[in-house]
Amino acid sequence: MSPAPIRRSLTGFGRTAPSTAWVAPIATEADVLDALRKPGPRGVTARGLGSSYGDPAQNAGGQVLDMTGLNRIHAISDSGIATVDAGVSLDTLMRTALPFGLWVPVLPGTRQVTVGGAIAADIHGKNHHSAGSFGSHVLSVDLACADAGVRTLTPDGPDAELFWATIGGMGLTGVVLRATIAMKRTESAYFVVDTDRTDNLDELMALLTDGSDEEYDYSAAWFDTTTTGAALGRAVLTRGSLARRDELPAKLAGNPLRFDAPRLPSFPDVFPNGLANRWTLRAFSELWWRKAPRRERGAVQNITAFYQPLDVMADWNRVYGKRGFLQYQFIVPMGAEDTFRRIVEIIAASDHASGLNVLKRFGAGNQAPLSFPAPGWTITVDFPIAPGLSQLCLTLDELVLDAGGRHYLAKESRVSAEAIRRGYPRLDEWRKVRAAADPAGIFTSDMARRLELV
Repeated sequence: MSPAPIRRSLTGFGRTAPSTAWVAPIATEADVLDALRKPGPRGVTARGLGSSYGDPAQNAGGQVLDMTGLNRIHAISDSGIATVDAGVSLDTLMRTALPFGLWVPVLPGTRQVTVGGAIAADIHGKNHHSAGSFGSHVLSVDLACADAGVRTLTPDGPDAELFWATIGGMGLTGVVLRATIAMKRTESAYFVVDTDRTDNLDELMALLTDGSDEEYDYSAAWFDTTTTGAALGRAVLTRGSLARRDELPAKLAGNPLRFDAPRLPSFPDVFPNGLANRWTLRAFSELWWRKAPRRERGAVQNITAFYQPLDVMADWNRVYGKRGFLQYQFIVPMGAEDTFRRIVEIIAASDHASGLNVLKRFGAGNQAPLSFPAPGWTITVDFPIAPGLSQLCLTLDELVLDAGGRHYLAKESRVSAEAIRRGYPRLDEWRKVRAAADPAGIFTSDMARRLELV
């Protein structure tokens, strides 16, 4: 018998818009199918580690399936194929696969994401320009469907439309139970990294468009949102590739696949609202920019230093206080660099600052109708919740959409249904596939209702 659901208040990682649902702990496939046989009037959604920033893993008054107990790694083959349950975290998958010389092909800024969540959001990382998004490396998905049956989906099989609707579909086509993933070969757990510190946004964009980016598998920049004028958007650009064994210093070459990524205790939930403000974030940005080398080549770094510094401390979102924060991420296409610059200017001139800012270049997208990445430029900024933030974001929304861009469903928490319709021109195509798979509409969420996706 499945464990009894527990009534809990849930939020996303941004800690905004809490809602209360019946949370059912899932340990087996049978637990999922039992829940789907009695979904209730408010439907069902799946939840992993709660790393989406908004409300896609919330379901006010309905059922939420806690998938973290479905966490078995079934097999890792000699050919580099991993078969895993949906509740396996990317952290666990990486730690398990590295001794076999295998690397997770796409990682976001945190490893605290389940495989099911990575599929639902079609996550991307610093290597989108070279490797695409997570869904492009998924070979099959076992999906628990609305009729409480299980279908195995593949990218080019008879259910290919449903497969691609599930990639990036935010859990609204069914519940991912298992997936097979094509892993990447690696000789080490380290990166060889080049760093450039630029004095402004123009210098940064010149480095990202001079062709040198193609020499690196991974590329991303932190940029400053608190500077204006000649220093607008000053940045630290880090680019690298997984290190070969012969590129490691002797002290690392003896055990090149060692996963050296410690995690410290959680931040306590004691920070007041307003501690992260324009003045503290300006001081942080000054320090972050100045501590970076002006130009460094060939540094060997572990994943924490190069890729996921925030994974060192759990629950870092508590620094923003109980009001939480808004992570705003968008893409604009190649050729919209003027819009891109204008957005940075507006943020820098506003009363709303962000310290954790990332700029990346995307490569080609995949076939999924709701996948976020496409050729272009993406910015991620974290705004503390404060008066006037909504109006700023509405101004930015119009610039993004008028340029042919869109917002990332895994990050957004306040855009309108109309903004999603404008940003995702294949939305009706996705809805048609979803409706055929779930005619009664049992898969839903707070986000799905807010954005009129279902």
